[in-house]
Parts: sequence; structure tokens; C-alpha cells
Amino acid sequence: MAVPDLVNLSGPMDDAKCFAFVRQHRWPEGIRCPACDNDAVIRDGCDDTQPCRQRYRCKACRGRFDDLTATMLAGHHQPLCVWVLCLYLMGLNLSNRQIGLELGLDASDTQAMTEQLRRGLIAKMPAVELTGTVEIDEVYVVAGHKGQPEEVAKKGGSGAAAGWQARRAAARWRRTSR
Repeated sequence: MAVPDLVNLSGPMDDAKCFAFVRQHRWPEGIRCPACDNDAVIRDGCDDTQPCRQRYRCKACRGRFDDLTATMLAGHHQPLCVWVLCLYLMGLNLSNRQIGLELGLDASDTQAMTEQLRRGLIAKMPAVELTGTVEIDEVYVVAGHKGQPEEVAKKGGSGAAAGWQARRAAARWRRTSR
């Protein structure tokens, strides 16, 4: 079965849009220092290799940081554009194989990226707390009879399951022998 061609999204995406996306989601109320959480921050030039990656300096603790400092996106060999597109394609519920084909990545890189993005998303989710009346369905879970093989056999355990073909043949013989 052939995999359908997906739309190449890496063309319209550029570094400036990706870094603006990260800034918008990381600091929705304004830029804050990751070390001291102070908002007394000034811009301090741009990165040498990525001109869209803004550097900052904190006036309170005199620390320096940039758009990706202390995030899961910092320190990776894949460009930020690829990470943002990978996150978008994960949102479309594509498989790792499809994401790898679309982004031109091998299977191990795609697997590592999606695992890291999922871990980051789960870490940001608030804990689920049930309140009010909670209703559940009845569930019967067989825990087994650890160390008691006679009880397992009595209740139709693995020994009884092995003879299902013989039981089916006997039932068929009873139906047809009348």
C-alpha cells in the first residue's frame, strides 16, 4: 500500500515564525528570566548562527538567556522549524513513519523527537482531579491464583483452555450423532 504524499509544510515555515511561535507560547504575559522569574529583562542581541533567536539579559540577576534556554527544544541538532512541524503533524495524529517521511528524517530521529515532545506536553498538563459524583462501570478483573495451580485448573485456567478443541469436537459429535 502506497503512502499518500502529504503537503510539504516546511516551505512556508521560516525561522522567524517558529521563534515567534515559541516566544508567544512560552511567555504569554511577557518575557521573564528563567533563573529568577523576574520581568526586568532587556534584549541583548541575537544568536550568531540563528539570527531570529533573540538573546536577553536579566537586570535583576544579570543572567543571560535566549528563546530556547531551559526548554526541551534547546541543544538539539534539528532546526526549530522541524520541531514545530513535528508538533503540528503529531496534532494531526500522524504516525511516526508519516512524520519522518514528511520531514525527511530517519525513523530513530523521528521516534526520539516525538517521544520528547509527548513527554513535554504531558509535563505541562495539569493533574486530573475528579470532583463531585463519579460514576464507573463494573469491572471484573481476574487476578489469578498465584501459587495455586489447582484453583486455576478448577476455574478453567490454562489447562482447560488447552483442551478447547476436544470440547468443541465432542459438542459437534453430540449434535450430529442424534
